[in-house]
Amino acid sequence: MKIAVIGTGYVGLVSGTCFAETGNTVTCVDIDENKISKLRSGQLTIYEPGLEKLFLRNQKEGRLHFTTSLVDGIKDAQIIILALPTPPGEDGSADLKYILGVASDLGKLIEPEDYKVIIDKSTVPVGTADKVRTAIFKSATKDISNSFDVVSNPEFLREGVAVDDFMKPDRVVIGTNSEKAIKVLNELYAPF
Repeated sequence: MKIAVIGTGYVGLVSGTCFAETGNTVTCVDIDENKISKLRSGQLTIYEPGLEKLFLRNQKEGRLHFTTSLVDGIKDAQIIILALPTPPGEDGSADLKYILGVASDLGKLIEPEDYKVIIDKSTVPVGTADKVRTAIFKSATKDISNSFDVVSNPEFLREGVAVDDFMKPDRVVIGTNSEKAIKVLNELYAPF
């Protein structure tokens, strides 16, 4: 499968690398040009035991790519993973501006004939999938009502053992009403 991971922080980089390890073609997207430059040159931007070996192998084997272009990153991707920061807002609630900003950008880029599953992987409150869906529809310039589903798929990664947590999960939580999205995610998670 072709996967786009938006955000190359802890969750995005571990998720992207591990999905590449199971044979998927993954493109990680980030607006930080310096970070993307380092990743392209084979330098990890975080430390996590066991990650470097997988990162270098999958990059060498052509399954793991990095770009600053959202257009290039999501091209032909069946799955788009939102792994963006959700810092606490002034009232302590999760600030969704990065996720909703990317969702708005996606609305302009999704083509009606290309079905995509958009996954909220970031730590977000209940109801975020509806907000992401609304932001996508609001900015869409074409009828994309049957072109995507938004799914909640939270991560359960612990620092220091994140690669093991990802590769050998004790649970995978998928929140959706879409049978089509469930089929795609069952295929994605089958190796685990």
